[in-house]
Amino acid sequence: MTNGLFSLAGKTALVTGGGSGIGRAIAEALSDAGAEILLAGRRMDRLEAALGERRGGCFAADVGTGTGIADLAVWALERDTPPDILVNAAGINLRQPASEITPESWDRTLDLNLKTPFFLAQALVPAMQKKGWGRIINIASLQSSRAFENGLAYGASKGGITQLTRAMAEAWSRHGINANALAPGFFPTELTDAVFADTARVEKLAAQTAVGRNGDLADLAGPALFLASPASDYVTGHVLYVDGGFTVK
Repeated sequence: MTNGLFSLAGKTALVTGGGSGIGRAIAEALSDAGAEILLAGRRMDRLEAALGERRGGCFAADVGTGTGIADLAVWALERDTPPDILVNAAGINLRQPASEITPESWDRTLDLNLKTPFFLAQALVPAMQKKGWGRIINIASLQSSRAFENGLAYGASKGGITQLTRAMAEAWSRHGINANALAPGFFPTELTDAVFADTARVEKLAAQTAVGRNGDLADLAGPALFLASPASDYVTGHVLYVDGGFTVK
């Protein structure tokens, strides 16, 4: 009974940003649980390397644009098994001081981090509704609730993700489509290369957690599988912090 709760056999998961970092780690976890995985991102070589011998497919597109979102949705929906699960893991953090943010960099950040998750979900939800089951997993952040240096635009986008997740849950959960978010702490990814290059800063951040270390990408597997699987049937509109207790100190 317990094993069945976490099985994704017969399910298909579309993961944006699936070629590296958090997106790839989540995609691998869902694949290991039985899901077919569809990986989307800008770099086909990264996507194909991430997919490897796993069951699924890859689609290269800039999902931060309307055209990229539309093309990806068409590709995913035309497959024999349209997505049951959407993981919005593609993201950007330009780390600009407030005085250096331009309308262009603001739009670039908000488009990919906040606009894309909604409009991609909007495109895929009708197919989920026909099945009477679906999962949307957004990626929130420590900056969904805290302010960090040079993070104004990014923080605004991730604060928006928390409310977007709640609003998605209100709109679609009655149709069997649950929407939740993961809020990772500090994990080694391309977006955090600059952070992890600073040994003193890494040690300080680890000390800020309750468990005494920063995250490993493997730490995301269990929480992601929970939110993607039938185990979370009665969980929706929730932001799950996977941060080693960073936000409790």
